[in-house]
Amino acid sequence: MGYLEEARENHVKKKVEEALRSKMKQKALKECDFYCSKYAECARGRTFSVVWHCRKQAKELNECLHQYTNDAVLEEMKKAYMVEQESKEGNQ
Repeated sequence: MGYLEEARENHVKKKVEEALRSKMKQKALKECDFYCSKYAECARGRTFSVVWHCRKQAKELNECLHQYTNDAVLEEMKKAYMVEQESKEGNQ
């Protein structure tokens, strides 16, 4: 498969990609709710000191979020979307 065919196969419209990114972020926040709560609890009542006082919680949250919000996850979501669209077009 050539580069152009592969690019066409993986291409989705900008609005669709934005929607998929939003869905990906929502899922990540839901999956990492425990770490979000820990960070929020640590940050409560702090301003500038949150940076050094909550470093551990921030790192844990970022590591969790990264599992669900990376390029590989987005590519999988794009592929699933494309398959779904193709099956819809095939059924019509």
